[in-house]
Amino acid sequence: MVWGLLVLNTLGSTGAETIIPLPRSLIQMVTMGALVAAFALALAVNLRLRIRASAFVFLLTLLLVPSVISSLQLESGFGALFRCARLALFVGTLWLLSRWWDGGTTFVRHHIRMYFLVLASVAAGAVVSPGAAMPDVYGGRLVGALWPLTPPQIGQYAAVVIGLTVLLLIGGRTDRRSAAVVVVPSFVLLLLTHTRTATLGLFVGLALAIGSLVLTSAAARRFFVWAVACAAVAALGFASALQTWFLRGQSQENITSLTGRAKVWDALLAAPRTTSERLFGTGLGDKSFGGLPIDNSWLAVYHEQGLTGIVLVAAIVVVLGGVALLRPPSLSRACALFLISYCAIASYTEAGLGDASPYLLHLAVAASLLATPVAAPPLAPLTPPSTPEVRRHHHVPRWARRAEMT
Repeated sequence: MVWGLLVLNTLGSTGAETIIPLPRSLIQMVTMGALVAAFALALAVNLRLRIRASAFVFLLTLLLVPSVISSLQLESGFGALFRCARLALFVGTLWLLSRWWDGGTTFVRHHIRMYFLVLASVAAGAVVSPGAAMPDVYGGRLVGALWPLTPPQIGQYAAVVIGLTVLLLIGGRTDRRSAAVVVVPSFVLLLLTHTRTATLGLFVGLALAIGSLVLTSAAARRFFVWAVACAAVAALGFASALQTWFLRGQSQENITSLTGRAKVWDALLAAPRTTSERLFGTGLGDKSFGGLPIDNSWLAVYHEQGLTGIVLVAAIVVVLGGVALLRPPSLSRACALFLISYCAIASYTEAGLGDASPYLLHLAVAASLLATPVAAPPLAPLTPPSTPEVRRHHHVPRWARRAEMT
C-alpha cells in the first residue's frame, strides 16, 4: 500500500485533458494526500524506527540541504518551500521502508504491479474514448484519458514494466503466461506513445542487464540469441515502418534540436547567475525555464539546486552503478543494472532526478536490490535440558519384607 501511494504521488498533476475534467487543485490534493498517507502508514508499520544504512537515501537526504537553502530565497515563490516539504516526506518514507530492503525482488514485484495498474487505466481510457486518448494536440500519441498523463510518462512506465518482467522471466521468478499478460499490452502501449527515449532506454537497459547474466544463465543466453534474431528480422523487414515511427512526422531540424529542447538548454546555460545561484540554484520549481520545460535532469538540477545538487545526484548514480558492477551475477543485480541504466539514459531528455519523481522510485528499487541480505542470527546449540535428579524408590515385595523381619 505504501509503495502504491508513492507511485500515485509521483504521477503528477499536468498532462492531457481527461474525459471527466479534473481540477488541478483536486489532483494535487490527491497526490499530496497520498504522500502523507504513505508516510503515516510506513511509520505505523515501523514504529520503532528501524532503518538500514543506505548510501542512496543518505545522499537524497543531503540533497535536501541545497534544496532548502535555495528555496528559502523565495525566487521560485512559496511553492518551492512546499516542494521541499514534499521531498522531505518522500525521503522520510524511503528511510522507513529501508528496513525491508534485503536484496530480494519483493519491491520489483510491487513496482511492476503498481505501474501495470497505471497502464491498465491508460488502456481503459483508450477503450472508452479513443479520441481523448490520442488527441491531435499530441500528434496522435497515446495520453492518459482518465488521469492526466503525457506520452513520455506512459512510455516510461511501460518500458520499466516490460524490462523488469522480462528479467523475472529469465530468472525463473514468473511463468511465460503471466509474463505475456504483462509484456504484450505494455509493449502495445509503448508503441502507441511513440516515445523514443523510453524505447531506447528499454533496449539498452535490457541489453546490459541480460549481458550481465549471459555467463551464468542458459535462459539469458537463449533469450539474447532470440532477441538478436528478432531485431535483425525487424530491421530488414520493417525498416520503413520503424523509420516512420521514429520520425513521428517531424523534420530533420526538429529532431536535431531534440524537439526544441536544445534551445531551452542553451538559454538556461546562457542566463546570468550569482555565485549563490550557481552553487545552490534558484529553488525547487516546476522544472521549467522561461515558461518552457527543461526536459533534462542535469540542467533542471543545476537550475534549481545548483552545482551542489549536480554533485549529489551524480554521486547517487555513480554509487549505485559502482555497487551493481561489483556484485556477482544475479537476478537482483541484473534488475538493478536495468533500472540504473534506464534512468541514466532518460535523464538526458527527461527531468526528475532531483525531486520526488518516478525516476527516484526506480533508483530506490535498485537500491533495495543492491542491499546486503540480513544475516540470520546464529542458532543456539542443541543441548539436552538438565533434569533434576530423581530418587528412585524400589518396590520391595511384602513376602521379602516378612522374611527380612524374621
